[in-house]
Amino acid sequence: MVGKILDTVLGKTSAAMRMSEDVWMRHANPWSFATRLPLLLLLTIACWSRVWIGWYFIIPLAGVVAWAYLNPRVFPKPRSTRSWASKGVFGEKILVNRRVYCVEIPEHHVKVAFTLTVLSLAGAVALVYGVVMLEPFSTVAGCCVSYLGKLWYVDRMVWLFEDLRDRPEFAKWVY
Repeated sequence: MVGKILDTVLGKTSAAMRMSEDVWMRHANPWSFATRLPLLLLLTIACWSRVWIGWYFIIPLAGVVAWAYLNPRVFPKPRSTRSWASKGVFGEKILVNRRVYCVEIPEHHVKVAFTLTVLSLAGAVALVYGVVMLEPFSTVAGCCVSYLGKLWYVDRMVWLFEDLRDRPEFAKWVY
């Protein structure tokens, strides 16, 4: 059950982002990770800016959404994939495409990935509430919880990749 829910959430996200092999490799560039990391904060500020600039907040909001889509496409493939960020992307790629790779993901990774996704989503709910109601505590707390969940999730994806990196189809990703 947990695996099916996780497959649905991750599969729809990956499909929406149109992640081809080339895009995944570009996304593994640490610069892609570093410049995506502040997106949630920028999205929050863009939405909160409706207080200051009214409906013009759509402009920075559109910019953040566009960057979220373009980010994994604008950076070149990394010179090396031995970084924490690259391994996190590879772990997520394996998890998202586990049916394609016909790989059995150890249950402890699936459960933790699901739990951390739920944690991130819970933070996002508090964040959205805070932004809609202009409530600073909920906004900051939700943002922090979402970041905690996401960064912990990436760390677990590194662990997943390290556990499976000796498989021939994944070993070639490391250079």
